[in-house]
Formats: sequence, C-alpha cells, structure tokens
Amino acid sequence: MKVTIEIDCTPDEARQFMGLPDVKPMQAALMTRMEAQMNEAADRFSPDALLRTWMSLMPGTPEGVQAAFTQAVAFACVGPGTCHAWFGMPWAGA
Repeated sequence: MKVTIEIDCTPDEARQFMGLPDVKPMQAALMTRMEAQMNEAADRFSPDALLRTWMSLMPGTPEGVQAAFTQAVAFACVGPGTCHAWFGMPWAGA
C-alpha cells in the first residue's frame, strides 16, 4: 500500500503549523548590524586610510627622510669603497 500526501502551504504557514518561532525580526536586526560592521571595516581599508597608515611610518620632514635614506645606505654598504660605485660618493662610514 502506498500513501502520498501533498501539502500546499507557504513557509510561514508551515512554520506556524509546527509551532516554530518567527525569526524574521531577529534576522533583520542581525543583518543591519552585520552591514554596519562591514561598512566600518571597508572604511578602514579605503585607499585614503591605508595611505595615512603607511605614511605615519615615514618621517614627517624632508630632513627626516634624508636621515632615513642615509641610514639605509649606510646599512647597505658593507665596507669602504662599496657605495662609491653605486652612488658616486664615498662610503658613509669612512
């Protein structure tokens, strides 16, 4: 014997029939909160915000940039005469 039952109802009607709670208001509130958090995170990764973060690591004045460059060159030069070929100047530590 084979019995087939066909029920034609909407998901809301099925939920009410089974006694399950309506989670639409909670889902809407959660989605609003998630959207706000995603927008906030996207603002942190905007090109302007990234450049401000990266530039905060750089010295603020031209003299500071020059001093940082001089330090980098001095660090890269291992001994006397090694920087002369690269930069046309005597070694910074000599």
